[in-house]
Amino acid sequence: MDEPPSQYLLGLIFSEQGLFFVISGLVLLLLLVTSALISGSEVAFFSLTPKDVAQCKESEATSDKKIVNLIKNPRLLLATILIVNNFVNVAFVTLSTFVMWEIVGAKTTEGIAVVILTFVTTLALVFFGEITPKVYASPNNLQFARFTSSLLSVSETIFKPLSFVLMSLSNVIERRFEKKGYDISVEELHHALEITTTNEETTDEEKDILKGIVNFGTLTVKQVMKSRMDITAVDVEMDFHELMDKINKSGFSRIPVFSETIDRLEGILYIKDLLPYLDSDESFKWQSLLRQGFFIPETKKIDALLKDFQEKRVHMAIVVDEYGGTSGLITLEDIIEEIVGEINDEFDDEDVIYDRIDEHTFLFEGKTTLNDFCKVLDENPNSFEKVKGESESLGGLLLEINTKLPSAGERIYYDKFVFTVVAVDNKRIKKVRVFVKNTEEEDYVD
Repeated sequence: MDEPPSQYLLGLIFSEQGLFFVISGLVLLLLLVTSALISGSEVAFFSLTPKDVAQCKESEATSDKKIVNLIKNPRLLLATILIVNNFVNVAFVTLSTFVMWEIVGAKTTEGIAVVILTFVTTLALVFFGEITPKVYASPNNLQFARFTSSLLSVSETIFKPLSFVLMSLSNVIERRFEKKGYDISVEELHHALEITTTNEETTDEEKDILKGIVNFGTLTVKQVMKSRMDITAVDVEMDFHELMDKINKSGFSRIPVFSETIDRLEGILYIKDLLPYLDSDESFKWQSLLRQGFFIPETKKIDALLKDFQEKRVHMAIVVDEYGGTSGLITLEDIIEEIVGEINDEFDDEDVIYDRIDEHTFLFEGKTTLNDFCKVLDENPNSFEKVKGESESLGGLLLEINTKLPSAGERIYYDKFVFTVVAVDNKRIKKVRVFVKNTEEEDYVD
């Protein structure tokens, strides 16, 4: 009488070869799970935010304490993860190959069996051991880190000698090669800044200073300077009494001096040089006190200009265009304000450069620089890079977009902005009302 199928199956399982396959299958499953946990832990630990780390430091849970200890030495943690992951994957492939030999025989593995084994092991390791755990660990990083903290703590202790050797070798290689700067865009830096300054302890002033530092190296003199229309300068032919009257009204400590036109600057007059001659009559030859001007191109970066100011011990530079004409003026104060914000003294105008009508509507002067405009609206300085052309003022931007001088009341649309020209003369745009849409559905309201 034939043996029942159930008894035959049990006999096959509990035979020597059957036990081998069962144990091998369980070990392969354990290795695959371990590979998944190790791979996911790499994403989990290295995507923890400062807020998550602070939460772990304040917690009394054992897993949180282990997380804090592990991330104290990130290079050792990464080395441990890579070593364990490679050991597990190699063990998985080796055991899979041995099981395949037992099933089909070693000689036949040179053929189709090798192809099948390679495909199956690769699929299992990549999908179940890499992709799936990393996709899960990314949004659940803290929970995943807590779950794997014990495994990594034990692994770090076991493989510490090997990790130390690998880190020592990597240090030697790093010293052999010249260090190169990271290619990180300003947008990525801004994004990183937003992520790292979300805690309540960081004030708005501190955030503004950090943003100023990020943008500092990207700004040109043309973006920051005071345009020639706003420069306070005096004619070299002016008598001493007229000069003093002009100085008293301006409140500046340094004034450019021109001959006939501002494009022909004769030098810079330092007001402190006039102090010994305050009682002189109108015929006093104050022109002899002029100092040589410091001229720079529009394209010069302000971080390089700051170094020039330090080396030459000057506080003011005249900006010239490609034809040698006066384009504007920039001072040391203008540069510092790009980092720390506006610096007002007793002579500065108290009038702000804009009026805020409501939450989404602002009134600007056409001469407002795009750099200041973006600061007020908290926009990226490169928001208008594609359409601004050579212009660096709000009025110039609208001329670039509109291609002609608009009339009063005319609206100009760009991205989420609605610009309404409030005042204009036959040469330039004087005042602009700006409406900022916060959603695509929001309509402009006059």
